[in-house]
Amino acid sequence: MARVIGIDPGTAITGWGVVESKNGTQKPVKFGCIKTTTKQSRAERLKVIYEELLAVIKETTPDVMAIEMIFFNVNVKTALSVGQARGVCLLAAAVSGISAYEYNTSEVKSIITGYGRATKSEVANSITELLRMEETPTPDDVTDALAIAATHIIQTQKHLEENRQ
Repeated sequence: MARVIGIDPGTAITGWGVVESKNGTQKPVKFGCIKTTTKQSRAERLKVIYEELLAVIKETTPDVMAIEMIFFNVNVKTALSVGQARGVCLLAAAVSGISAYEYNTSEVKSIITGYGRATKSEVANSITELLRMEETPTPDDVTDALAIAATHIIQTQKHLEENRQ
């Protein structure tokens, strides 16, 4: 059995989702998001993300963290902001004693939907089906976090199978 917390980092919204794998079947354990506002200072926003994520890790006891890599886009300010959120998430993993694994967006999309350029709604539909959920979680940051966690489980199982052969 493996329990993975997936993280879709962001300063305004950090999505998280804990997925458990047992006997080859994945199921969601708990999921949600950490929200901050522009009324808070940058330091305060990062502190909120860090403290709330530590509490989630303590409550859900994941074995590892899977986190989305930064997608470098035209907006450097956004990339820097997401990088800071990623940093405090990685710090929360280290302080909690769990390893962190990084996945890029196209890899997650490819593994979850079969297509590396899938839309957010295609990822959401695929992860809802994979995890046998009655409703698609919102916002997108949460479904993305669940997809990142599921990707880690799938990749880990794939590597284990390859090493057996």
